[in-house]
Amino acid sequence: MIARIFRPSKTAMQSGNARAREWMLEFAPASARTPDPLMGWTLTDDTSAQVRLTFESRDDAVAYAQKHGLAFQVTEPKSPKRILKAYADNFSADRKQPWTH
Repeated sequence: MIARIFRPSKTAMQSGNARAREWMLEFAPASARTPDPLMGWTLTDDTSAQVRLTFESRDDAVAYAQKHGLAFQVTEPKSPKRILKAYADNFSADRKQPWTH
């Protein structure tokens, strides 16, 4: 079973970075999920896929995995592409498309 260490991305519902600065360790599923024949719910035999541990830094998560003898894979976060704009750029004279309502 392989543990995945990563930094979760920021939620699209808010502009804040809450819970996007911490690192997570979660386990890859050992078996595929199957639908329940009676209710149609998704079933799994693997309870370790429900475990998510949070750490303050990448090094803490790696140290935890090494201490407990877990095989792990570290996924580095991608930096967001920033497009710096000013509100006044909407009304500039050299705008590519004319401003209309």
